[in-house]
Amino acid sequence: MAVRTRSPAPLLPGFADVCDRTLERAATLRHGGLVAGVDEAGRGPWAGPVVTAAVILVGDDIPAGLDDSKKLTAARREAIFEEILLRHVVAVASASPATIDRINIRAATLGAMRRAVAGLALPPAAVLVDGKDVPPGLACPGEALIKGDGRVAAIAAASIVAKVTRDRLMWTMSAHFPDYGFEAHVGYGTAQHQAALARLGPCALHRMSFRPIRDVMAAG
Repeated sequence: MAVRTRSPAPLLPGFADVCDRTLERAATLRHGGLVAGVDEAGRGPWAGPVVTAAVILVGDDIPAGLDDSKKLTAARREAIFEEILLRHVVAVASASPATIDRINIRAATLGAMRRAVAGLALPPAAVLVDGKDVPPGLACPGEALIKGDGRVAAIAAASIVAKVTRDRLMWTMSAHFPDYGFEAHVGYGTAQHQAALARLGPCALHRMSFRPIRDVMAAG
């Protein structure tokens, strides 16, 4: 059984707000092999899947400006996303709205993270996960890092892959559900989204277990 640990924030003095490979390399030394970074996109939206990514950065040729996806412009995320896919080891997994409704968003996210790690072409010796939780069932040790996407390059890379993948998926879905504005808000709870829900009710992409959707259903 894999060992699961949690790491306090900051893990090392002086590196709390620096996104580099210091913590990743320390984990490589501790575990004696490749280290994957893991993150998700889409825990909070009212609609669409949650998407997770696992990334192993191979060698030292990492994209310039690599950082937490939330700190980057959309154009920069897209450019770095392409660089990551070209040069590094990446796997993506997701959980559908139906799965989120059935087992809850936390369990769905952790399950998708486990599948992303399992899908890597090179098996990691350990994983560093953004947040408070390590996915159960990993085949290797895992460590959870608060705000890891802004501290660990491999987690930042995973955050970018997950975010760009999910955004592209929601843009595609907007063609099938054109009246909800998914191409603009990608499922998040904006005023535009709320107005569409009030007018149209939920569609197949909505998470029926989330309170805003339940409220619309109750009102209808």
